[in-house]
Amino acid sequence: MDHLKQIETFVAVATRGSLSAAARAAGVTPAIIGRRLDALESRLGVKLLVRTTRRLSITFEGEAFLEDCQRILSDLANAEASVSAGGVKASGHLKLSAPAGFGRRHVAPLVMRLLEENPEVTANIDLSDRLVDLVNEGIDCAVRIGEMPDSSLVSVRLGEMRRLVVASPAYLARRGRPESLEDLARHNCLSLSQQRGWVFRDPADPARTLMFKVSGSLTCNDGAVLHDWALAGQGLSWRSLWEVGEDLRAGRLVGVLEHLAAPPVGIFAVFPERRHLPLRVRLFIDLLKNTYSSPGYWE
Repeated sequence: MDHLKQIETFVAVATRGSLSAAARAAGVTPAIIGRRLDALESRLGVKLLVRTTRRLSITFEGEAFLEDCQRILSDLANAEASVSAGGVKASGHLKLSAPAGFGRRHVAPLVMRLLEENPEVTANIDLSDRLVDLVNEGIDCAVRIGEMPDSSLVSVRLGEMRRLVVASPAYLARRGRPESLEDLARHNCLSLSQQRGWVFRDPADPARTLMFKVSGSLTCNDGAVLHDWALAGQGLSWRSLWEVGEDLRAGRLVGVLEHLAAPPVGIFAVFPERRHLPLRVRLFIDLLKNTYSSPGYWE
């Protein structure tokens, strides 16, 4: 049996949630889909999906394999399209979505570059922190940060992002530098309203993370304001590297407790499941991936 067909079947079942849904999309019977999955699991020697008469769930191994398979199928589709497209130019309208703050700094400039290189493409970008409905709102591609929930959408990992605690040199000269999580209790911690805490590696078990409750005299529901307060020397702030990278480089902010920083999270391009992405979408995803994965881009 074709190994690629087995992988395509596994991705279809995992993303659509049932054998029957995958069978309808492929125009075959559920029995054929089941045999392909059986053959794949037998060849790999691992259980990818737990199937009962009532429900289907993906195993831990299946989750990891699914991400790799989606990336492989996406890369293969892009390679085929690149060959078949030949000298065809990208054209048409590109509708995008991205988180507001991140999008302003790290998506909008790349949209401008894409349009400069492809003058027959137009674009609209929705910068919002809400979770947009790609299918119902006609979004071609969304940029999202953090682990991807189970869905019928296809995701491509573009890079990684980490968060760290920062403060201005003036604040640290005045209040001292924290060396442990317990030291945070004597510092003014600038946090988001309704934020449960800051996430760190567990000092007792670096393989785990923990959420540490902090307090301070200033809170706000806007991360950009917290950033400004940190620059002004008002306290410590837990910020994403995409926001404070330039300040760290310039010395306006200093990272603290970096040995306890939580592991990075993924940055993803998410789009509705399609066999052939328009060239304008593929070019934009490639631009994001090449930029975000470039060594030193964030720092």
